[in-house]
Amino acid sequence: LEFTILTAARSGEVRGATWDEISLEKREWIIPAGRMKMRRNHKVPLSDATIGILKDLPKTESAYIFPGSKVNAPMSDMTLTKVIRRMGDRRTTVHGFRSTFRDWAAEITAYSREVAEMALAHSIGNAVEEAYRRGDLLEKRRRLMEDWSKYCNTVVSAEQEENLYRIHKGRKNG
Repeated sequence: LEFTILTAARSGEVRGATWDEISLEKREWIIPAGRMKMRRNHKVPLSDATIGILKDLPKTESAYIFPGSKVNAPMSDMTLTKVIRRMGDRRTTVHGFRSTFRDWAAEITAYSREVAEMALAHSIGNAVEEAYRRGDLLEKRRRLMEDWSKYCNTVVSAEQEENLYRIHKGRKNG
């Protein structure tokens, strides 16, 4: 779940992630087009915390980073939701963390809309703009993901936590 949150990836992308998609040296995860909603490769810059998660994982024979209970199969689509439910939360969804990431990028940071949208692997602009866009804003996205990781791993005071809870209580989805 933490890897999913820190990469702002879709749960299916994370569940299907394989070790050959990861470059620890380049600090990147390249999700192949066949597993992406937009049907094009997506390069995800990996933060220090995300690299730490990967390095701390137990080594298995599976090609999957997060193997399921069946031999050489990814974890089930309910696994991440079950983690949240076991934590006692019935409102939060795994996909809601992507929405939280987008809100944070827009409301708390000075990163451009394009950087945030590219981090989520969304299309940007109209067909003409897409035709002219050649770059992937990788270095800006790398800084964005490191800042997101730091934000997610920031400890808040009891007063701040109470305020966060009150805000959360009023929402229907996490």
